[in-house]
Amino acid sequence: MSQNPLSIVIATRESRLALWQAEHVAELLRRQGHTVSLLGMTTRGDRILDRALSQVGGKGLFVKELETALEEGRADIAVHCVKDMPVDLPDGFELACVMDREDPRDAFVSNTHATLESLPQGAVVGTSSLRRQVLLRALRPDLKVEPLRGNLDTRLRKLDEGQYDAIVLAAAGLIRLGLQQRIRFSFSPEDQMLPCAGQGALAIEIRTGRHDLAAALSFLEHRETTLTASAERAVSRAMGGSCSMPLAAYATLNGEVLNVRAAWGDPEDQGDIVRADVSGPVATPDDAAALGTLAAERLRAGGAR
Repeated sequence: MSQNPLSIVIATRESRLALWQAEHVAELLRRQGHTVSLLGMTTRGDRILDRALSQVGGKGLFVKELETALEEGRADIAVHCVKDMPVDLPDGFELACVMDREDPRDAFVSNTHATLESLPQGAVVGTSSLRRQVLLRALRPDLKVEPLRGNLDTRLRKLDEGQYDAIVLAAAGLIRLGLQQRIRFSFSPEDQMLPCAGQGALAIEIRTGRHDLAAALSFLEHRETTLTASAERAVSRAMGGSCSMPLAAYATLNGEVLNVRAAWGDPEDQGDIVRADVSGPVATPDDAAALGTLAAERLRAGGAR
């Protein structure tokens, strides 16, 4: 139990997954003796569903309204999927903690086919991610990869309506909502589909200077996920940090040695994927970020842009 219980308001998007994530954090804080409530909000990213994120402003569309609520004092913290966060926060904001990571892999979801290999030639696969598009085309150049926007339930509904033969989603979201039975298989990061930076991890954002909140949230910090996410986000930052870039970055920690793998593909060219793989000892998030920056340098040296 906390010796200094706080009254904490969590700003959250109103999708079912975002509310689950916020309520998960709220329950952990309540167990520490804090009083917690939720402020549900609809972001611009939730409202724009007819265009790809890369065409309308990127990941910041999902966090701006939440940050405004923090800035105006209507909320104290915001819970984000790390993969949905811009790599650089605005002045006056900071990440208080990165929490333990759920399954970081991409999931193959289909009502009619058990594997990617069993899809017929020309099958329609839905995804909202440029990264997934280029990696899918590298695995199956014959597939028709189509845009898929909306929250998780909307995407599953579009699959069930027959608009797609299969869709690719983050496994973590399905698991968190108890929908893991929809997963036909999860792609192997080693030889199939490398995840995007931060996939499966949650982070909590606060206003800079809120030392009371930083202290109250410190028990949620997960060292391994902090290090791996720092490396992955450094890859994105060094490569430009935009969701308009088909970029993958995935780090794993073995003892004190961090391995960072990254991949880049050209969405206009179904050619080879540029890959990088670097390892080194790390002790701090800065060490991890330096390793991620090195991985990005290797990508650029290989032709990524």
